[in-house]
Amino acid sequence: MRVCGGLGFAKMSKVKSFLEGLDDAVLRGTPESRMRALQHTTDLLMAGRYSDDEIWTFGEVIGRLADEIEVAARAQLARRLARFDKAPVNIIHKLAFDDSIDVAGPILQESERLETYALVANACTKGQTHLLAISKRKSIEAAVTDALVTRGNLEVVSSVANNTGARFSDFGFLHMIQRADGDSILAEQLGLRQDIPRHVFQQLIAKASRDVKERLERERPAMVDQIQSSVTDVTGTLQSKFGPVSRSHFVAKRVVTTQHQQGNLNEDSISLYARSHRFDEVTIGLSLLCSLPGDVIERALVDKNREMLLVLAKALDFSWATTMALLFLGAKDHRITAKDLKDLENEFGRLNVKTSRSVLEFYQSRKHAAGPDSGLPRQVPLHMH
Repeated sequence: MRVCGGLGFAKMSKVKSFLEGLDDAVLRGTPESRMRALQHTTDLLMAGRYSDDEIWTFGEVIGRLADEIEVAARAQLARRLARFDKAPVNIIHKLAFDDSIDVAGPILQESERLETYALVANACTKGQTHLLAISKRKSIEAAVTDALVTRGNLEVVSSVANNTGARFSDFGFLHMIQRADGDSILAEQLGLRQDIPRHVFQQLIAKASRDVKERLERERPAMVDQIQSSVTDVTGTLQSKFGPVSRSHFVAKRVVTTQHQQGNLNEDSISLYARSHRFDEVTIGLSLLCSLPGDVIERALVDKNREMLLVLAKALDFSWATTMALLFLGAKDHRITAKDLKDLENEFGRLNVKTSRSVLEFYQSRKHAAGPDSGLPRQVPLHMH
């Protein structure tokens, strides 16, 4: 162990003398003498500048004394060490896992010395009061948030949703969507988070009550407008890309509509059309299966943001192979980089059929509210398999 001259040696001699006399303080001392020893040791720690080894030794001394004092005294120690940026990690861990929330609370909520793994372990093993304390930290890593939203009660989950310093993984956000089902307060808290991904916001607002939708539309108009833009007509843009509606389009429309009426329009036929680059047939077929206007389907196929197409494919319970064929069909020059394709596959895997169908119903309600499109075939309800 390195020491700096006589001062360092004297400093460590003092710490070692406390260790040597610790048995007397614990075995023969009174509660008052133990408390005085603890306070003096803590004062020495906080007043000096020590190496990591020396800080660890202090932690051993303080930890052994803390085992022999009352809860109120441990709570006082925890409050002192919670904001101390050189607090010994060993005593910080001991206090954080104390069964008493009066002791553990200040450490869990404020100490910067607690590593992510320790916070996850605490959230996975301790009670709701401990989880609530963690949920109020200034910043929370996504791994910790995952544990909180999985095990936490409503108070914990609400606290996390309100914490702007909490980071959420995709799993955390999607789990929160499930927790918010039927809970208008939590749904609104989640919808107001600035870091909520658009596809998660879509799922949230699709399942939310009318009151929550109206409040979120007032509070997050830009986000709602983004969703609205993904289901609005873009006929002019698409005509400039594909040209005016041709005779072949009407032929395709008649063939696919007949196929649908006979009950033969399904994933296999859509997949075959996509792999054959039959854009009109795919557009008309998905329009019938999703009960959405053709221009909305076209937008989903060619938009650089592929979220809507992934949601539609998942809502229809299509396989990844079919979804991939649809992605390639709408991609520029029918090409997608390996990295982008892998990212899309991961995003598709994170979606689930039930919530995707909720989003689809939201798209349908948006279009129906805008009024019927007389140029489209009669829409039929989505068939739930």
